[in-house]
Formats: sequence, structure tokens, C-alpha cells
Amino acid sequence: MTLPNAAQAHHDEHLDADHTSVSLAVSTVILALRRKEGESHHSLWLPLVRRLREPYKGQWALPGGPLQPDMSLEEAAGYTLQRATGLVPGYLEQLYAFGDVHRTPDYKIMREGGSLPVPAEENRHERVVSVIYWASIPQTEVNRTRVHENIRWFPIDELPILAFDHNEIVEYALYRLQNKVEYSRIAHSFLGEEFTLAQLREVYEAILGRALDPANFRRQIAASKSIIDTGKRVEGTRHRPPRLYRYNHSRAFADQGPLGMYREAAYKAEKGDA
Repeated sequence: MTLPNAAQAHHDEHLDADHTSVSLAVSTVILALRRKEGESHHSLWLPLVRRLREPYKGQWALPGGPLQPDMSLEEAAGYTLQRATGLVPGYLEQLYAFGDVHRTPDYKIMREGGSLPVPAEENRHERVVSVIYWASIPQTEVNRTRVHENIRWFPIDELPILAFDHNEIVEYALYRLQNKVEYSRIAHSFLGEEFTLAQLREVYEAILGRALDPANFRRQIAASKSIIDTGKRVEGTRHRPPRLYRYNHSRAFADQGPLGMYREAAYKAEKGDA
């Protein structure tokens, strides 16, 4: 299969076509922890790609593209992530399917009670239903991300106006992540294999957008039994070196939904039979 290069295919969701047609695309919200210039703490960032064709030529968009006939949805999302960053995700999950008839910023305003008109018929393009995934990149891998003139990382709280409905997609991805971090150990997917409690707390603070009390956080994490003391400490620190922890691999990052639970149960049953 011949796939388009990175500069040409970073978000070819909307191509000129018969207005009665509907196509399927896959896009990925890729999140990682990075520092803003001059700041010591990390915040959530994501890579965006510059569109090289109309509509929205020159604007930034989420990485993605048409679903290739020989790829599963997960494979397409993983390929999108690899093409945009050159990395393997720490976690990958299907987020939602976005399929409004008119997927434009103007239409979103009108849908919420504004007065902006729906685009004229001659300005409409093929209707595209996008299956959206979100992924996390471990902090230890972020500095290895690929560099390309049409790819740029942005803080999630400083996004420009994106093509199509991609601002709304990012807002929803953050909303889902903030809810999921409260009842799962998804925050661990942003870190390397070993980490300190302070590093883990910083992930929670970046996701939730607020500071957390260190003592309360320590108690809550201990009660969750989601991490295991490695018996090692960080080397080369002036003060008492902090302990290093690792994931408790007996617990899943997060609930994968009914299908994920079904597949996990089927896999365990198969291993039991073997």
C-alpha cells in the first residue's frame, strides 16, 4: 500500500466530492507533558499539523486522514500518531465519533444559538464522519518526537482557531481525560517506567489544571494500590533522595468499555483453556 507523505496527508479529511457522499476518517488527539518557556512545571501539549489544501488551507488541525481499507480503526489511529510524532503511545483509546452534517466553527456557533449562517451550498465539501482517538506520550519519550515544518506542538490552553470542529474535539478530549483521571490510573501513561510521587502528582495537576496537596495526594495514591515501591531512590540530589515507584501492572490503565472488557475476558478464558 502506498501511503501519502507527512506533509501531504496530515489531515485530508475533507476532499472535494459529491455533496451526497459520506466518508470515514480517523484523527488522534495526542497529549504529552511539556514545559512552557520560562516555567518550571509541566502542562498538557498536543501536536497539530498545518493543512496544505482547501478547505482551511494554512490552518492547524488534528493529525488524521481517511480510513485506509486495509487498516483497523486502532491501526489507523496508531499510524496517525507515529506519522505526527515518530513515537509509540503510552496509551491509546477511542474517544468519540464526530459526525455533524456541517463540521465548521461557524456551524457550532449557530447550533449553540448564534446567528451565523450555515455555509452556502457551493462552499460545502464532502461530509466526513471522524472516529477520534486520544493518546498519551510518556514523558521520557517526548524529546524524541519528530520535527517537521508542518507539525507544531501547542499548549492545550493556548490553541489557535483550528480547522473544522477540531477545537471542540480537543475540548471534549480534555473533559474526558479530566473525568477519567479521577477513577483510573491513566495518569501513569504520561510517565516513564519509574517515577517519583512528585512527578506523578505533577501529571494530575497538569490534567486537572489545579495544584494538589502533596500529603493528601500521597495518602490517596497509597490507598489506590496503583503503584509499587521499587526500593530505589533518585540519585544525585542534594537533599534526601525521593523514592522511585513503578506501575502496578496487575491493574489496567483504564476501563476500555464493554468491548474491551469482553475481549479481555475472552483472552483470559483462552489462556485458561491453554
